[in-house]
Formats: sequence, structure tokens, C-alpha cells
Amino acid sequence: MNPYIFSRTLAAFALSASLISAASAQNSAPQPVPIVSTIPEPQDRPLPAPMILQVDATDIDRAIFRVQQTINVETGKPLILLYPQWLPGKHGPRGALSEMTGLMIRSGGKTLRWTRDPVQVYAFHVDVSQGTTSVDVEFQFTSPIRESEGRIVVTPNMMNVQWEQVALYPAGHFTRAIQVQPSITLPEGWTGVAALDGAKITGNRIDYGITSFETLVDSSMFAGPHYKKWDLGHNVTLNVWADDAKYLAAKPEQIAAHRALVDESLLLFGSKHFDRYEFLLGLTEELGGIGLEHHRSSENTRETDYFTEWDDNMSERGLLPHEFVHSWNGKFRRPATMWTPDYATPMRDNLLWVYEGQTSFWDLVLGARAGLQSKEMVLAEWAKYAGFYAEQPGRIWRSVEDTTHDPIFGARKPKPFASQARGEDYYNESSLIWLDADMTIRTLSKGTKSLDDFAKAFFGVRDADWGVLTYDFDAIVRTLNAVQPYDWAKFLDTKLRQPGQPAPLAGIEKGGYKLVWKEEPNIFDKELMKEGNNFNLTHSLGISLNKDASVTSVLWESPAFKANIVNGTKIIAVNGYAYSKDGLATAIKAAKDGKTPIRLIVERNKRFEQIDIAYSGGLRYPHLEVTGQGKTAMDHLLSPRRNKQ
Repeated sequence: MNPYIFSRTLAAFALSASLISAASAQNSAPQPVPIVSTIPEPQDRPLPAPMILQVDATDIDRAIFRVQQTINVETGKPLILLYPQWLPGKHGPRGALSEMTGLMIRSGGKTLRWTRDPVQVYAFHVDVSQGTTSVDVEFQFTSPIRESEGRIVVTPNMMNVQWEQVALYPAGHFTRAIQVQPSITLPEGWTGVAALDGAKITGNRIDYGITSFETLVDSSMFAGPHYKKWDLGHNVTLNVWADDAKYLAAKPEQIAAHRALVDESLLLFGSKHFDRYEFLLGLTEELGGIGLEHHRSSENTRETDYFTEWDDNMSERGLLPHEFVHSWNGKFRRPATMWTPDYATPMRDNLLWVYEGQTSFWDLVLGARAGLQSKEMVLAEWAKYAGFYAEQPGRIWRSVEDTTHDPIFGARKPKPFASQARGEDYYNESSLIWLDADMTIRTLSKGTKSLDDFAKAFFGVRDADWGVLTYDFDAIVRTLNAVQPYDWAKFLDTKLRQPGQPAPLAGIEKGGYKLVWKEEPNIFDKELMKEGNNFNLTHSLGISLNKDASVTSVLWESPAFKANIVNGTKIIAVNGYAYSKDGLATAIKAAKDGKTPIRLIVERNKRFEQIDIAYSGGLRYPHLEVTGQGKTAMDHLLSPRRNKQ
């Protein structure tokens, strides 16, 4: 650089810096106010006496739960009450605080002042005078009435009571150390079931025995007037409620398949981590959908035709196996960073690829072994996942393990381009990776070992223990190596923690199958489209359409994406004719000649546009096709075990 120019540049820089300094000296420049927590850390120590919790759930017309609590006060300590925020099974801060209203706290009939903590807004500081021994708390939980307000938990024919929504608890204690005596009053003629002990029924009120607050929150209730139960053996009960009694007409062979699920699960794990287990199943078109695990129960909903149209809803029957497996994987064995002493401590979800991913593997395996799902349906479901992850662009930049954080920051809301953003892929992509692990063990051991051996060694230990046994990454690796020596640390780290990996097809290929593409949907995709009344064209045009022909998802860099089609776009016409599924399918097939574009008339934001899509690949749906002769390794994996006993 010319010395003259250089010196001028330095001078200009010095002048600019001095001007900035002068200006800064004249501007206000605040400093942050320190955040000092006044909420005590939880300790494993009990309250002076059990809390009393009374819930009035009779107001089904307005879906309001009315709560009364009595909570003892520790002498010489401040009283801070917490509303549950970080909830087991929901993998994030899902506490329904916005629906809690009318909080009043009294002592000896006198109303006490409370103040919400400005940082931890789920905490309430209560002014208690010297000598106060207990406080009486009341509030209402105004549960959602419309879907836009949240999940509906009360209808005229059913309710789902989640105790964390209708209770406060004092800060400074492990939730397992807080004793509580709960009761609930239901509408007349309703039957309620929860995996709580000591139930005494007086009219329409149920009083339970004293339990820990941790167990209470882990023991949700279903209730309703149309109820039936079946004994599945091994102290496991299938409890079913329905919008109408006619939907409870289950055939013996249908119940036998659920009984086989229990048998197959106990054979797999070789232990029970519950003294009794309650399947809570609502068959409903009105109550909000749910599938949520607990140690001695699970909350589940399916459509009303679960029994009455049994042959047409096989794709839906993976839910109960999934939640049952969680009693071993997720509740008894839990990642150390996901077990928390209370519901204010954040969870770290890194190992959800075990907690949920291996559970997603076992729900398919056990569904097939029990006969709840056919082998063909399970293979079709794995084909769907394999096809999707073979073409999902977001895998390039985001690892499977990174998706475990999605429940926290994504909050399970829809995304504009989910295939690029990724979502909670630790469920289904991990399922394929655990399939790979199973097939790797079978190959290396020449068929003498499998992931069944890992399940028994890892989840089946300490029979009859229904506490929580935590683990970390190294514990998983050690147990896998004890089953079959291999570089499992590298295997898991590469496939789960590193982005940009090859499509997760190795387990399928080692298992004697391969991913192929056909014009007809596989049976899993076909049933999903029928049940959802939608049209899945993810692997052709790159879109999915709902019953109104509106786009609900767009595959990143697909033909539709390149044509600027986005979510919410509505297809009005195809090649000059009013939209129909058959018409669009015919147009896609006709375009295979490479000369005929697919001409669409679309509407978005009250604007109409003609779009020509140059796509000649035809309809494409994923299938698994056998590659060898005889019974494959995957066939062995999905075969029943109870017949071998």
C-alpha cells in the first residue's frame, strides 16, 4: 500500500474512534440487574405431614377442575409453591400454567399474599407469618374447550386427569419425598381408573391412600360412563373407555392379541418393574389424542373403531406396545440427565435415541410377535421410514442426537419446511439404527445373539424394582460389548451423533431385505392415507395434501419446492380439470414420458396462479423387498417367542 494512503487511513481510523468514544461517553449505558434465585434447590427430605389434595372434576360442561389443597409449612423456612413445569414423558417444559386460574392461599381463614417469581414464573412466593403450620390452597384448572386452546381433556363422555395440572407442591424437596393424599370427585355414574393404591369409593368420590407426589404425577387417570376392562394376565389390565358403549365390543381374538403383547414383553425383558400395570385407553373422536408412558400405566387414545373395524386399523396398533415398553425403557431405566429431583429442574434429552428410539424399535417387534400387527405391516412401516430418511435433506446438517433437543425448543409446533429443519427424528431414524445394531449382533455372533439379549441385560435387571435406575452413554456401550464385542462406541457415535451419514438402510440390508420404489403405496402408507384422508406424494412431487387439497408439507428441493409451492397452497385444478386424487395421480403417471408437464392451478392467499411442474419420475412409494431365499434375519426378529417356550 502507498505510505501516504496508509497514513491517511490510520488518521481517519483514529478520528473515527475518537468520535465514537465521545459519542459513547454521552449515551446512557446500563448494566444488567443480577439474577439471584431465591428458590431453594430440591433436597431429599420429607414434609412435616402429607399434603391433602382434593379435585372436583364434575364440571364437564365447562371442563373446569376445581382444586383444594392443604400444605404444611416448615417452621422457619419461606413457603414457595411450584406448579409442575418439566414433565416426565413430555421431554420438555410442558406445564399447563396458563390454564391455572383463581389462585387463593389462606391460613386460618385469612387470605395470604402471594407473588409470582419474575424469573421462575412457575413459582409462587407466599407470605406466611411466624407460627403458621399449614396453608389452604384453591385454584381452578380451566382445561381447553377448543383445539385452538390446547389438547381437550374433558368431554361429555370422557376425561383424562393429569395430576400435575391440578396440584402445586412446595419447593426445596425431591418430589419423591413429598407425601400426598389425593381424592377426586367424578360426575355421577362415571368410572375412573389410575394406578394409585388404596382406592376407597364413596358415591362418585374416590379417595386414594398416601403416596409420593412423584408417583401421583406418574399415575394419570381416565374416566367416563362407558367403560370395560379385561385381565391380560401378570397383573396387567386393559381399561377402555369409549364415546359410546357400542365401541367396547371387542372380540376374544382381539383381546388375545393384547394378552400376547404382555406375554411377549415379559419374555423379552425377563422381569417386571411394576406390581400392577393399567393400560388406560380412550376410544374417542372428541378427547384430544395422547400416548404417554408411566411406570405402572399409560395414557392412550385411538379412534372409536379400534375394535369394531379391527381389520382396517392395523397401522394404529403400535401405540400400546410403545407405551408398555416404556415401563422398562424410559421409566425404570432412564438417562441420568433426564431423571430430575423435581419438576422445576430442566431435563437434558441427549439420550432420547435410546429412551424413545429403542422403544420405537421394540414396539414394532413386539407388535409383530404378539400379532397386533402383521409382519407385512411392520416391514411396510420400516419401509416408510427408510424411504423418508433416504431422501430427507435435513440429515446433511443435523444429527439424530441433535433432534433430541427438538421437544424443548421446537415445542412440537408445525414447521414451514420440516424435511430441512428436521423434527423429532430420534424416534423413527433411531429405530432403523437399532435394527442395524440387532442385525450386526446377529451377524457377528452367527445368529446366537441379538438385541433381545441387550434388552434383558440392560432393561431386565432388578426384577420387581419399580424405582429408577439411571444410565449414560458408556453404560450402553458396555452392555452391548458384553452381549457381542464390537466397536459400539464408534457405531453409535457415528450413526447418531454425526450429521451427513448415509441413509440408515444397513439394518434392512443385513436383515435380508432392500429398499425399492413402486407406484402403489405400501400397506402402511395406504392405511395412513385412508385414515387421514390425505394424499402423500412426498417421494414424487414432494408434497402431501389434506382432504381439501391443501398442501401440508413440502420436501426441501423437491419439484414442488422448486416451483415455489409452500404449505397452505391449495390445488384447484390439474391439467385443466378440477382437482381430484385420481386426476393428480393420472397426471403424474402421464408425465413419465418427459414431454408432458403437470399443470396445476393453485390458490394461495386469495391469489391464483398456474404452475407447470417438470417431473417425470412417476408415483414413488417405498417398499421392502426380500433379497435372499428362505427365512431372513428380519423374519426371525419378528417371529413370536412365546411359541418356543
